[in-house]
Amino acid sequence: MDWVWDEAKAASNRRKHGVSFAAAALALKDPYALSEPDPHSDNNRWRTLCKLGPAMLFIVHTWPEAGAGRIISARRALLREWREYEG
Repeated sequence: MDWVWDEAKAASNRRKHGVSFAAAALALKDPYALSEPDPHSDNNRWRTLCKLGPAMLFIVHTWPEAGAGRIISARRALLREWREYEG
């Protein structure tokens, strides 16, 4: 799966959350990732919990339909989100 993003948004996200969109794109390859539609959006937005090494990430993105998905934001998962993933 291919992922694209806005470079200015990626730089802002990295400053704010310490997570690069390049790392998020790698994390989205997690075969155990948990994805669900974003309940706060009417658009094609999804929320995904996934691991990259020891880090658990919470990523908001569009679902790839024709070509690539777009990463919108990425941050480290909260403890309650870790528990949901480990379920």
